Amino acid sequence: MKKSISTFLKHPSKDTANRSANPPVIRASTILFNSMQEMYKHESKIKRHKKVTHYTYGRYGSTTTIELENILKELEQAYHVFLTGTGFGGIALALMSLCRPGDEILVSDNVYGPTKEISQELLKEFNVKSKFYNPVSFKDLKQKISKKTKMILVENPGSNTFEFQDLSKITKLAKSKNIYTLLDNTWGTPLYLKPIKIGFDMSFCSATKYFSGHSDAMGGSLAVNKKVYNKIMFFYKLSGYRMSADEAYLIIRGLRTLDTRLKAHYENTKEVIKFLKKQKKIKEILYPHNPSSNNYKLWKKYYSGATGLFSIVIKSKKRSSVINFVNSLKLFGIGYSWGGFESLAILQDIRSTKKDEYLKGRQFYRFNKDEFIVRLHIGLEDPKDLISDLKKSLKKIK
Repeated sequence: MKKSISTFLKHPSKDTANRSANPPVIRASTILFNSMQEMYKHESKIKRHKKVTHYTYGRYGSTTTIELENILKELEQAYHVFLTGTGFGGIALALMSLCRPGDEILVSDNVYGPTKEISQELLKEFNVKSKFYNPVSFKDLKQKISKKTKMILVENPGSNTFEFQDLSKITKLAKSKNIYTLLDNTWGTPLYLKPIKIGFDMSFCSATKYFSGHSDAMGGSLAVNKKVYNKIMFFYKLSGYRMSADEAYLIIRGLRTLDTRLKAHYENTKEVIKFLKKQKKIKEILYPHNPSSNNYKLWKKYYSGATGLFSIVIKSKKRSSVINFVNSLKLFGIGYSWGGFESLAILQDIRSTKKDEYLKGRQFYRFNKDEFIVRLHIGLEDPKDLISDLKKSLKKIK
């Protein structure tokens, strides 16, 4: 029987041996076999990407991580899914598996800070050059491609400034030049966008965010097609970039309610944005809410839904008053990350010293010095309470 995604997420697997509704947590380093022949046969299955019930060594994972891999493979419609101990580990896994000295990579300029840091600071130590392209200019991307370009790394939308790109144009161009493509799909999740299906070689998600949903687990997932599987598996087995059984269990638990939670995040976000649109102190809302905008059209073209993360642009002569606005919020926690049950707020600092070039935030090129970006994650609280909190705190802005 063909099951909907909502039903699948509730019934991906059962622990029939122990009669539990959830898979067991198996912590393992040494894996035992009945014979050398069985060991060789199982190792061969892994190399040939045959379905396995367990790995041959704990560095690759355990039966608990295999359960999560299988759930995400179905959700992503991917050839395989690699799991890492942190979200950022998935980005690092892709880069270190595929990039070699003399290569160049193209990175959308609105990427997550550590992605920019590894691209611009670490990779150059290995003689891999990073070029950043304007996420709202396909022409800029096209012009920066060279014969050395190995990969195009896209974050869609940017998790600070929320530019949406024309994804099929990027994959079509990359395929014509035999360039690998990676999409950071943490905002949309494979529930609303399946990057592999539209031509990306790799789809990354920080499982720390919406997959977990409870702000108590960390992990990353890198879904891949057949083309890149062997190269990534080679480095994955050597590097030990794997997720623990305990984190995998918590993320499986979170995935059970992914569809329900994302709907609630979105409905709450719509209510909050209705309020914010009427506030004179807010110059712009960086979210696909305006049907006449290009971002909205590109979101609608590729996504089947939207989530709870967005930014607001505040015009103010005093940075301190914007800080006071964030500090005075009672229901919005101040902290990194997002995707959990709770609402969060953080000021995105768009200024930096010349020394910290990668932090300079070129994605903020279109904002003036008296404009400040505050990123909000709308959680699962009552939106009326969140609006009341915002209304009081906006009075702090001068």
